[in-house]
Amino acid sequence: MTKPLKDCSVAVVGLGLMGASLCMDLKEGNLCREVRGVARRTRTVLDAFFAHAVDLATNDLQTGILGADIVILATPVRTIIATLEEIGPRLWPGALVMDMGSTKGDICAAMAHLPAGVQPVGGHPMCGKETAGFEAAECGLYRNATWVLSPLPRTSPDALALATELALAVGARPLVLEPERHDRLVASISHLPFLVASALTAAVAEVGADDPTVWDVAAGGFRDTSRVAASDTQMFLDILMTNRAAVLAQVERFQAHLGALHDLLASNDEAALRKMLAASQQARASWKPRQR
Repeated sequence: MTKPLKDCSVAVVGLGLMGASLCMDLKEGNLCREVRGVARRTRTVLDAFFAHAVDLATNDLQTGILGADIVILATPVRTIIATLEEIGPRLWPGALVMDMGSTKGDICAAMAHLPAGVQPVGGHPMCGKETAGFEAAECGLYRNATWVLSPLPRTSPDALALATELALAVGARPLVLEPERHDRLVASISHLPFLVASALTAAVAEVGADDPTVWDVAAGGFRDTSRVAASDTQMFLDILMTNRAAVLAQVERFQAHLGALHDLLASNDEAALRKMLAASQQARASWKPRQR
């Protein structure tokens, strides 16, 4: 029988924005028996400990996960995959292994190779920011955020219930999705926007090379549409390279829509352009984002 969250020792591997924010919520709310943090950099380990974000902090992975009831991997996607292979033989039977990676297909496939006694649940809280690192962490990051959970066929109902309990405890809204469905959806609402923002920023930078005043006149529209281009490059490389097929499909879909807008503008077809823009306006207006 799986322990309730309040009796669990939770080890979070990776103390950047997502991992450290989770530690802060667990610690501040006294939601579990023990919060451990594992980070590669000694400075991050010390920062987490002295900020009282964790009960124990270490840069030794094996020490950090030893005897933990729940291990949560909060590093870039390809690091998660490598870490799963490394920690598998050292996990206690019955331990719940979760992740916070932005793609699920490759991670869940790697989770399938964990020892039989380990319980895997893929996860992805939908609340990232363009800022990264321990310094960007904050209490309440997960409040009202959708937290996707992707159990494997081997995952027990008790393990999924514990993962759900953890997400609810920090104020998130759990949503169970198959890995492939998750990757297709986030390619549309997260990974494509990053590429679009990157391309937009590059296009404006070309204008700025000839006329730097463009940066003086840039205002809210450019700021909002280009914001995610400031995200960590390595993090997004991991995302893109582990979700290539779904991202490419969305890029092609976007190119088709942009191409249609280009053609209508080039042909001076104001009526058709109005219709297409109005349809997009209506679609955007119908989406009501949840308040944090």
